[in-house]
Amino acid sequence: MTYPENLKYTKEHEWAELINATTLRVGITHHAQSALGDIVYLDLPKVGTDLTANQTFGVVESIKAVSDLYSPVRGRVLAIHSDLVSDPARINAAPHTEWMIELSAPDAHVQFDGLMNAGAYAEYVATLP
Repeated sequence: MTYPENLKYTKEHEWAELINATTLRVGITHHAQSALGDIVYLDLPKVGTDLTANQTFGVVESIKAVSDLYSPVRGRVLAIHSDLVSDPARINAAPHTEWMIELSAPDAHVQFDGLMNAGAYAEYVATLP
């Protein structure tokens, strides 16, 4: 599996996309959705919620498991992808384009740069059982 080069990744299998100097989008990776299977439920935070890096921001539920979602960076929730809440299965079809939340952070680009690039994430995933 190749991972999009414009995204950065975490060991918890979330991705981040830098929209501009202060805004990021966050979703889960193909690896995560593949391990979960058919996604049937998604719980996301309210707009305005402040998150710290590695803090749980929601839950994704599949026919196999329930898994916490972790924020890759510190920021405030600007938006949630409400279409995913009503149709979470869309994540299975396009996990790297179906973002879950948008975060605002004054230093978004600095935090983004601190995450794994696509090559490092692919190497990390290759080491997993």
